[in-house]
Amino acid sequence: MQTAWIKQSISARLFIIGFLVLVLLIPAFMVQSLIRERQDRRDGAVAEVNQKWGKAQAITGPILSVPYKYVSKDAANQVVSKIGYAHFLPEQLQINGEVSPEIRKRGIYEIVLYQSLFDVSGFFSPISIEDLKVPPGDFAWSDAFISIGITDMKGLNDLVVFEVNDQQIPVQPGIETDDVLSSGVSIPLDTVDTNEDLNFAFTLNLNGSESLSFAPIGKETIVNLTSQWPDPSFVGAFLPAHHKTSEQGFDADWKILHLNRNFPQKWTGSNNQINASTFGVRLLVPVDEYQKNMRTAKYAFMFIGLTFLSFFMIELLNKKLIHPIQYLLIGFALLVFYTLLLSFSEQMVFKYAYLISSVGTIGLITSYTKGVLKDNLQTGIILLILILLYAYLYIVLQLQDLALMIGSIGLFIILSLVMYLTRKIDWFSTLQVPTATEKIPGTSGESRDTEAL
Repeated sequence: MQTAWIKQSISARLFIIGFLVLVLLIPAFMVQSLIRERQDRRDGAVAEVNQKWGKAQAITGPILSVPYKYVSKDAANQVVSKIGYAHFLPEQLQINGEVSPEIRKRGIYEIVLYQSLFDVSGFFSPISIEDLKVPPGDFAWSDAFISIGITDMKGLNDLVVFEVNDQQIPVQPGIETDDVLSSGVSIPLDTVDTNEDLNFAFTLNLNGSESLSFAPIGKETIVNLTSQWPDPSFVGAFLPAHHKTSEQGFDADWKILHLNRNFPQKWTGSNNQINASTFGVRLLVPVDEYQKNMRTAKYAFMFIGLTFLSFFMIELLNKKLIHPIQYLLIGFALLVFYTLLLSFSEQMVFKYAYLISSVGTIGLITSYTKGVLKDNLQTGIILLILILLYAYLYIVLQLQDLALMIGSIGLFIILSLVMYLTRKIDWFSTLQVPTATEKIPGTSGESRDTEAL
């Protein structure tokens, strides 16, 4: 009796189908975990290559620093002499750069790297110490130096030739103080008169990865970048004043004044606010394979639910019965699609991986449906629904700005179709549990009571 009731009770079948959908969410979450694991492995390979080639680079400088002496008391209340540094920023900073991206492979993974070449020029005004509250006699002018901050020194390809007032000065690795910069090069100014304008120029040939940024340390900072990378993401505190992006690359210009930032042109001691004002570009991969796979896997609930709904509508409208085990096997077939897609997309272009995985999954479910329903029309309906579902998902994956709108429209159309097909069903009579003396459809033409069943 109970088996017959389950067969005939729509409410019981709905409950079982809903329960199976929830059960299938467990392996769906496991698929998402697998995608994250593979992505972490990819990120490890990327980090290893970046470590050797050059990490994300941030260029800060040049900054002119002058040491001075001052006294303070130590923990034992003894007066001790210490060295501090006064820092001065240029009046004008001009940076013209070209970023040349390249794709490197590590195993099955592709890694975005770049080579960059910068021409940097500008000038410092004569040094003024009036507002620094340090006695003039405490400054050690002969030990003044200029520093240039470079995040990852491994990225330097050529020797840096620094010119001050047409005088070439050797560049030394490291910076005497970490007040402002923790990594970079320094240029001693013991042979330069700091009481006059200091015109400077130098060239940087730098390797890096992922992103490139600059600090607006000039009273007027002008940066121009060009690259063949078609998908830049402009990041940091300032957007370009002008930029042009196409499939051939991008061209961007920044112009930033000292009034736009939150640190002065000169100060003593440390200043950590420079990092908060950096700006630049990230070589963006709009949606990589793992992001696409994760976005696809997040539609697993919708795919399982809509596929089960399609089979349930066939049951409801055509009086066909499908066993819960058959629903479960169909659900597993839907989940295998995501593992196929993940494995294939690591080896080939995503669209081809999607095509192979979807065709295989559709073929498997359609052939199984043919064997279960033994009806060409109903099998064709399932085939059409699966083709539309996978085509719809692929379109949504290709869209970034319109993905939510297209997804919402799709769900609205599906809901409208279900409401239209079920508009004439008397759900009260359909959901009613057969009584002991009622005739149960699918049995013999005679009415049977509970005991007989």
